[in-house]
Amino acid sequence: MGYAVVLGEALVDLLDSELDGERVYRQAIGGGPLNVAVGVARLGGAAQFVGSLGDDALGGRIRAFLTAADVGVAGAITVPAPTTLAVVTYAGPEPDFRFYGEPASYGLLGPDDLDLALLEGADVLYCGSIVLLRPGTLAAARRAWSLATGLRVFDPNVRPRLLNGPAALEELRAVVAEFAAGAHLVKLSAADAVLLYPGEPVEGVAAYLRELGAATVVVTLGAAGAVLAAADADPVRVPAPKVNAIDATGAGDSVMAALIADLLADGEPEDPQGWAERVAFALRVAGLVCESPGGATAMPTRAAVQNRYNT
Repeated sequence: MGYAVVLGEALVDLLDSELDGERVYRQAIGGGPLNVAVGVARLGGAAQFVGSLGDDALGGRIRAFLTAADVGVAGAITVPAPTTLAVVTYAGPEPDFRFYGEPASYGLLGPDDLDLALLEGADVLYCGSIVLLRPGTLAAARRAWSLATGLRVFDPNVRPRLLNGPAALEELRAVVAEFAAGAHLVKLSAADAVLLYPGEPVEGVAAYLRELGAATVVVTLGAAGAVLAAADADPVRVPAPKVNAIDATGAGDSVMAALIADLLADGEPEDPQGWAERVAFALRVAGLVCESPGGATAMPTRAAVQNRYNT
């Protein structure tokens, strides 16, 4: 088994919580790509995080957290900026993110900061999320994408509050098309699909991304499971397990983490049925994440998933 490089953001989430009858904000290390890297490691895979970390105490805590989670940080740089904060509030279990801090500490990785040997040796490269809205880090992601010798996976992980009007959305849509065209796997949420391609059914979005060049597309649907488009088969629905969801933070990231961990272990499935089985497992991972608060801290081990679902 080789390793995955996960290129993206790391930050600190402030989770709206209740303590002794009062509203408080609980600190949790997060960021979609960081969640993915930690999830891969928890599931038995090897992961390297590539991104920029603030030069303050919070940035130091993120680096220590990644190291404790057995995620490599050789490709993580420290930048002269305070760590970005994401204030997270909820409508039911679904999180809403608002970001604070400029310059954004997570978006200061540039093309010249990349460890080229680390990238070229990776069996899987993940790119995506809100770093793609930052020109310098987008350039770094493009360079990494071009250097990858292994499988390339992509997740747009759209945050609407960071998009400043229709022009920004159109630019992001073009970036999604660019990365999807060269991806072995694209994972996005139904909310991403609605924002990027309004009026299109999720099955149509999955088929469209495959037409662009993506080999396999997974669209997560929350409690309704996921849509899978693989090989030349029509898109199919994969059901999710029933769980007691209290916090969906990191659920989509855990789906990607599970898929990457299985790609590291066994490569790409040979047929759509093989992909369906992997997506079903990834949805079980996400269900377990939804039963715990937080993102990265909720990522389970493979044994925990097997115990939860008696598999």
